[in-house]
Amino acid sequence: MTFRMRLAEWLERPSVRNGIVGVIVFNAIVLGLETSATAMDRFGTLIVALDRVCLSIFVVEIALKLVAHGLRFFRSGWNVFDFLIVAAALVPGAQTLSVLRALRILRVLRVISALPRLRRVVEGFITALPGMGSVFLLMAIVFYIGAVMATKLFGQSFPEWFGTIGRSAYSLFQIMTLESWSMGIVRPVMAVYPYAWAFFVPFIMVTTFAVVNLIVGLIVNSMQEANSEEDKGRTDAYRDEVLARLEKIERALEARK
Repeated sequence: MTFRMRLAEWLERPSVRNGIVGVIVFNAIVLGLETSATAMDRFGTLIVALDRVCLSIFVVEIALKLVAHGLRFFRSGWNVFDFLIVAAALVPGAQTLSVLRALRILRVLRVISALPRLRRVVEGFITALPGMGSVFLLMAIVFYIGAVMATKLFGQSFPEWFGTIGRSAYSLFQIMTLESWSMGIVRPVMAVYPYAWAFFVPFIMVTTFAVVNLIVGLIVNSMQEANSEEDKGRTDAYRDEVLARLEKIERALEARK
């Protein structure tokens, strides 16, 4: 076994992977402490040093993976994701520009690539995106129709909520999320237009309970398909391993004859 193969095998050990996850979680705590003025006044130097230690560990990990896998490292989307997250922290000026400093918290996202279960969730979401596109188009059509109707019906009396299509669409989005929709918007409108419920109730039924649940259903279905494919892959790998062992035993028996 070559050095690169041994290094790749070592990097995939559960203890090493769990250690990286621990560093990611610890780094998230350190970055959170940087937002505390009290903590920075008392332990600012230590906090900054710990953040640099965590970054150094991430850089070493990426370097070792590049040595172990070579250019094959970039064939994995998760490896590219890790590389970009770590590289963003090494951009000149990242420690001085407030925007780049804030982006350092993105390192916490590396925990997704380190934990297989989280990867399955993200992969399921990404797989569901094409199907979600048609659902979003349907929702956009419903919102446009609703915004035009709301502007025509309620814009004159409630211009702050329904004065324009844009304001109507935003108000309808708030209603769809069920955030202060009744006492905040609908009941004041019904005080002027008693039959306004005939517009708002069907809108909520269509958007909140129908279209949104379609999106959830698509994501759940994609996650189930991803899990099924992974289980199938494990079964095939186990079958190949068993067949290889049987062939080895058969060759050994034939050699003894």
